[in-house]
Amino acid sequence: MTSHIVGYPRIGPKRELKFALESFWEGKSSAEELKQVAADLRFSIWKQMAEVGIKYIPSNTFSYYDHVLDTTAMLGAVPPRYGWNGGEIGFDVYFSMARGNASVPAMEMTKWFDTNYHYIVPELGPDVKFSYASHKAVEEYKEAKALGLDTVPVLIGPLSYLLLSKPAKGVDESFSLLSLVEKIVPIYKEVVAELKAAGATWIQFDEPSLVLDLEALQLQTFTNAYSELESSFSSVNILIETYFADLPIQTYKALTSLKNVAGFGFDLVRGTRTLNFLKSGFPSDKYLFAGVVDGRNIWANDLAASLCILQVLEGIVGKDKVVVSTSCSLLHTAVDLVNETKLDKEIKSWLAFAAQKVVEVNALARALVGQKDQAFFASNATSHASRRSSPRVRNENVQRAVVALKDSDHRRATSVSARLAAQQKKLNLPILPTTTIGSFPQTIGLRKVRREYKAKKITEYDYVNAMKEEISKVVKIQEELGIDVLVHGEPEVSFYHDYEGKVCLGFNLLMGIKSKLVILICKSTLPMQRNDMVEYFGEQLSGFAFTVNGWVQSYGSRCVKPPIIYGDVSRPRAMTVFWSSTAQSMTRRPMKGMLTGPVTILNWSFVRNDQNRHETCYQIALAIRDEVEDLERAGINIIQIDEAALREGLPLRKSEQPFYLEWAVQSFRITNCGVKNTTQIHTHMCYSNFNDIINAIINMDADVITIENSRSDEKLLSVFHEGVKYEAGIGPGVYDIHSPRIPSTEELADRINKMLAVLDNRVLWINPDCGLKTRKYSEVEPALRNMVAAAKLIRTQLASSN
Repeated sequence: MTSHIVGYPRIGPKRELKFALESFWEGKSSAEELKQVAADLRFSIWKQMAEVGIKYIPSNTFSYYDHVLDTTAMLGAVPPRYGWNGGEIGFDVYFSMARGNASVPAMEMTKWFDTNYHYIVPELGPDVKFSYASHKAVEEYKEAKALGLDTVPVLIGPLSYLLLSKPAKGVDESFSLLSLVEKIVPIYKEVVAELKAAGATWIQFDEPSLVLDLEALQLQTFTNAYSELESSFSSVNILIETYFADLPIQTYKALTSLKNVAGFGFDLVRGTRTLNFLKSGFPSDKYLFAGVVDGRNIWANDLAASLCILQVLEGIVGKDKVVVSTSCSLLHTAVDLVNETKLDKEIKSWLAFAAQKVVEVNALARALVGQKDQAFFASNATSHASRRSSPRVRNENVQRAVVALKDSDHRRATSVSARLAAQQKKLNLPILPTTTIGSFPQTIGLRKVRREYKAKKITEYDYVNAMKEEISKVVKIQEELGIDVLVHGEPEVSFYHDYEGKVCLGFNLLMGIKSKLVILICKSTLPMQRNDMVEYFGEQLSGFAFTVNGWVQSYGSRCVKPPIIYGDVSRPRAMTVFWSSTAQSMTRRPMKGMLTGPVTILNWSFVRNDQNRHETCYQIALAIRDEVEDLERAGINIIQIDEAALREGLPLRKSEQPFYLEWAVQSFRITNCGVKNTTQIHTHMCYSNFNDIINAIINMDADVITIENSRSDEKLLSVFHEGVKYEAGIGPGVYDIHSPRIPSTEELADRINKMLAVLDNRVLWINPDCGLKTRKYSEVEPALRNMVAAAKLIRTQLASSN
């Protein structure tokens, strides 16, 4: 019986690492205290897997910030601006690379393949002096061994590391990062040698880049790297793990032809064609690590179906060569379902978080060798039958509405240039209008009010008044700073929550309705804070369920709590109209209505797996369309529909991308196709590579798009250097909100001038990269003041040059 886990969440079941990190960053705790929290988390993870019966337990999957950054530290690839002079890399340098510091910015951050996890992008070039500068992989292996646990150390493989990197600033574009493989392979050899000396019997190399459409040179680099490493692989078993999709057939052949490699891991959940490859040929002397338990979703595994697949695999590779595994690291799932004491019992029976998936892997491994737990399999079958037959899953009205969508492309009736002219006549904005993306800092006082409301120490009436005061404060700050288009700061919670079937009074209170009582069917016992751009809306839509501790790491200490889409989606009532109208009544300047788009809601949720994703997305689009039209009727003239996650949902294989972009773009257009020409539609995207989908972005037909730019060295602007014409408004972010660093007016003016070199000043907007909720007012106000000053400076220069 052999079982394996690719990787495990490191944030902790109740975000213990998050709080320890933030305490350390704020100077409230020591490095030793942070290290102790980390050690306790690692031990609990390893112990849990060992007690369940997992044979191949991973180590070195824990990280204080990001596993790619850990690899950069291991290779000593520290950019010169961080002042590292050699030796073992410590917290100062490590966290400066991740977060920046008072004098230098952080390294770029972008999405990890098609997930919502963000990694720190390595900056490489011909002058990088690689050295073995972090012994973390060996130290964690020894740590586990001292506890009596034999683990499998996990390393990001050399090909994936190089393909995830970018040329450092100033490096010639013609330089091939792949040429650096000769410099990093010797360090990998050192790591492998130390791990063998410490007693490691298996080492796992993660090569997720193998699922991409690799060019011949890239595939040859992979083969050459592992051929060079081959001599160091003697007397240790090497596993090469792949995940997130099928491998192209040529890559599959190259991978399985490697010598001195003991096993290969495949994602058999998203890799739907891999089984056919295995049937066509798999080396008889290798282990197959079969990823049949989904590492990216929270639905309970269909154990009977997975066991059938495993039995087929046994017939291909032999009984003693199949290792039951997860499809990828469980980093992308919530940690433990046992902490969800308030989740609906029926829905809870349909789910499995990381801890439960470990149990599923072991149960399948035992069943494969004739030790099937009949009661566990029977319970699993019952939960699947319950989900298939539950009336709460399907809504015929919603299904019919989606079918009716197929007769239109849902474009607005007039061109974007005509709409912008009509909007400018109504809004009368200056050139280079300034705005922010949405959220403002979530202060200690604001959190205190939320806690008191949650604990029923204050009334709902008092709570609403407190939120109005907060919105008023945010509006006044923006007016004093001179920002042109305002946001209300998103402090509020939704009020449609009580025990299912009970009366909820919040909607009446908010809307000022005192004459009658409205009965609302609600879904949660807790008020939902508008501190997550997806969860806030999901709380107010049908077909969604929510957790209390279902946190998933996004980056560093940042965690999100993805909603669970279990059924057909619709909007029972208005969600944001009261708050947006209240904010607009406090100012004469335009106030943006703030919504999250359907593709982002989909991609940042745990999505039902019993219907096609695009069908679910269309349902969400119809719900958001209802909200957009209500906002317009309430007098909101600018409505921002964020699609921050549109790029991350792009399939990894090029052949599958056009269909995704077709339905994703159409879903966005559905939300706003019916508004007036004078209603300005904004959208926002962040921390992804957009240049390869710029035509799809144009096809979204938004009036204004704000987009991440500053942390990526303005690489977004390169697409406009190449001649792409973009007629809509565009706001490439002028500063990075994920760093505490405050940029100067001169620095921001320089960035604006770079933008004006390729963009018309009549379409350029000035804004930060993203929302401001993770920052402090002491950081936000001076940064925005400098941003506005820079915009005014450039306006003056433009006026004097005309």
